[in-house]
Amino acid sequence: MEKLVLISVSDKRGLLDFAKKLVYEFGYRILSTGGTATLLSQADLPVTEVSEHTGFPEMMEGRIKTLHPKIHGGLLCRRDRESHLSEAEQYQIEMIDLVVVNLYPFEETIEKPDCTFSDAIEKIDIGGPSMLRSAAKNHAAVTVLCDPEDYSKALQAFQESEDFQKNFRKHCALKVFQKTAHYDRAIAQYLERSTPENISDLPKQIKLELPKAQVLRYGENPHQQAALYGDFWTQFNQLQGKELSYNNLIDITAANHLIGEFQEPSMAILKHTNPCGVASGETLLQAWDKALATDRQSPFGGIIVANRTIDLELAKVIQGLFCEVIIAPEFSDEAKVIFSKKKALRLLTKKKTVRKDSLQEVRSVVGGLLLQDSDQKPLNPDSFKVVTKRVPTDTEWHTLLFAWKVVRHVKSNAIVYAGEERTLGIGAGQMSRVDSSKIAVWKADQAGLSLCESVVASDAFFPFADGLIAAADAGATAAIQPGGSVRDQEVIDAANEKNMAMVFTGMRHFRH
Repeated sequence: MEKLVLISVSDKRGLLDFAKKLVYEFGYRILSTGGTATLLSQADLPVTEVSEHTGFPEMMEGRIKTLHPKIHGGLLCRRDRESHLSEAEQYQIEMIDLVVVNLYPFEETIEKPDCTFSDAIEKIDIGGPSMLRSAAKNHAAVTVLCDPEDYSKALQAFQESEDFQKNFRKHCALKVFQKTAHYDRAIAQYLERSTPENISDLPKQIKLELPKAQVLRYGENPHQQAALYGDFWTQFNQLQGKELSYNNLIDITAANHLIGEFQEPSMAILKHTNPCGVASGETLLQAWDKALATDRQSPFGGIIVANRTIDLELAKVIQGLFCEVIIAPEFSDEAKVIFSKKKALRLLTKKKTVRKDSLQEVRSVVGGLLLQDSDQKPLNPDSFKVVTKRVPTDTEWHTLLFAWKVVRHVKSNAIVYAGEERTLGIGAGQMSRVDSSKIAVWKADQAGLSLCESVVASDAFFPFADGLIAAADAGATAAIQPGGSVRDQEVIDAANEKNMAMVFTGMRHFRH
């Protein structure tokens, strides 16, 4: 008996081979639309256009194609109900036994830098989710495939027992509702971000329905269970090395956000999400030398990230340092050969750029979750204010902006001493800002780096003049901080007394 399959896909991976087997090995007749129908026809497969099947043309620039009783009746008709079958016969509705549909690439569209609101709206799929949901609801009789990865599984299932096929159809239906829920949530979140400024960008409700992407060996410690959820692997590609750990994933996220601050060739080394050293240069090799010089001890077992292709020359230098993960946009073939000698080393490439205005962070608290915008807004130096008698020199300005980019990626209390396009000393995570400054000075001394004519950045205001005085005594000639303390004038007076230039940004960067 001839069976009907309805095929309409945006993602055409593996489709032709699958469709040929459906037709020539399993006896299916194909219904299709638009570009999918054209592709199948060009492969000499027999295809019936949906418009021919329904007797109704596509309308409104293709917005209305499959929204028709002959489609949804063929999907929703219960084969065990005489009344359903009788009505289907009366209105000449043929049963559709298999649906192969995936959706317009809405999320991929909105991630493009030049995506307009109109572009996004046109990529909201209506017919696709409708067909998927109809087929999934009637999975007792209809097989529904929304993922090209399931094509081979379906061909195998068609050869198994009815009980096996029943369970397979149920599994596919579950996947459909997970997929459409994720799709609708992405649209809702985009529209929320696109509302007027007087309406909150944060959702009124949070519904987490992220697919389990990977079971991890353990969490932060071996006695803690852990798993990765969501679409991490749409962002990165692992070229080699051991499976990523829970801690690796957190460090990779921190490294990704930090390196995104820089346009010029830059490198950073991180440990426990804190930067050990960050630098820019005319080449990545120059940046690497300066970043590593900040702290040669802490990077052991850390994360290295670059914003340019890592080539053979740089790979030869890096491979002498034990690290867990190296991230770059690309690795040259020669560099891959060098790193392949370290079988456990994870190499990751970044597959696409995340829109910074779409980033949000979720953390658990007792009885609920906290959601906030990620601290990734671009710097706006025009809003900064020089509060001292002496204005920063051009070199100091350049270095202050560099330090300010780094300090918001350091755990509070955070202090960063910097020279031109490089970190010199970093103090992180202390209960006292003065202690963070002392640690940063000590780290610079341990690395043999002079803080003479350096600048200092603080993620939050100096509550007392002592922190600023300590920085001046260490050799800093300029400081950048949010300001906002009741003792700001005391700190400004101290800076003037030390002939320091100081800039208030009006924005703090606590990082707990």
